Amino acid sequence: MTSATVWRQSILNGRHRELGSKLEESWNDMAIPQHYATDPYEETAAVRYRAGLIDVSALKIITVSGRDALAFLNRLLTADIAKIPAGRSMISSIVGEDGGLIDDVLVYVDGDGSFRLSHGGGALEEAMPLVAAGFEVAFARDDDVHILSLQGPKALDILSPHTPMDLKGLPYFGHGRTTLFGVPVSLARGGYSAERGYEVFCTAADAVNLWDRILEAGAPFGAMAVSWDCLDIVRVEGALLFFPFDMPHKDTTPFEVLMDWSVDLSKSDFRGKAALLARKGTERTHQAGLEVLAPHAIAPDARIFRDGQEVGVVNSTTYSRHLMKSLALVSLRPDCTALGTTLTVQEADAAFEANVVRTPFYDPMRLRTHPLDERA
Repeated sequence: MTSATVWRQSILNGRHRELGSKLEESWNDMAIPQHYATDPYEETAAVRYRAGLIDVSALKIITVSGRDALAFLNRLLTADIAKIPAGRSMISSIVGEDGGLIDDVLVYVDGDGSFRLSHGGGALEEAMPLVAAGFEVAFARDDDVHILSLQGPKALDILSPHTPMDLKGLPYFGHGRTTLFGVPVSLARGGYSAERGYEVFCTAADAVNLWDRILEAGAPFGAMAVSWDCLDIVRVEGALLFFPFDMPHKDTTPFEVLMDWSVDLSKSDFRGKAALLARKGTERTHQAGLEVLAPHAIAPDARIFRDGQEVGVVNSTTYSRHLMKSLALVSLRPDCTALGTTLTVQEADAAFEANVVRTPFYDPMRLRTHPLDERA
């Protein structure tokens, strides 16, 4: 991934260079370790069977506070933030006046009218001043915060002995302030890997020490640092969408990417609500997953055909060595999304047979992130 502007830098760049990254790619205004010297498939195996440590500090964190912070967020976002208790978080869409997605946001409720918003490359920050008029609210980006994400089945065993927080009892999307290796942090359960994982929010001053301590504690478990190449593989295997790469229309609605769950049309008016009500049921495409009979990852933007007629577009792809399949997250005409539908993917001069399959491709019941004993 590459963007035109690079002005934020992770304090961990020295560690990334030691691991073989040239920091030539960027995302969200920050240079990222897209590649390491290690094989990304070996990194993927670490995440799937042990644990992988990822620097995801390129996410932008916005603090929101003030007497009207909750009312402001409910006017800005599609989800009902009032339903989130302190110590929990929720993913919400944010749409423009036309109902088209302009970002997706992870909202952390810290309590006492304080919130943190984590977002990627969308227009959240441009929209906030447009909605803020009349609200007693303050918001600011925290460029000091660094986010270390330890993902994999051994993540709990690695971190738990080094924090007083009850990590085993922390629910998915739960979070709280605590210490790790004696350093003040905020710990959250979640991630972008389709595995059990934890995200460590810390200051820049503490990030290098915590990175080293986590890898040191993880060494007996086979943990390793992993690159964004690995992150791309595991997130596609887990069918986790990435704004804007999985939103092919300039005004893609949440309904077209099957994010209806992020929209609460029963709450009071919010930005874009009227447009969403008008557009619900008029979806041009729906999000779907394809297994492609190809020995490689299909190029994004490849076109999809049925009986010679174009019916969709490829968005995000990977070749999963873990599953030994070429996988694609795609947008399809709604009448072409039935499981088992046979389609043709056209990539340059080559055509490949493909079938609509259930997603996520890996762990379709999401047992790794949502174990049965934690479900109500």
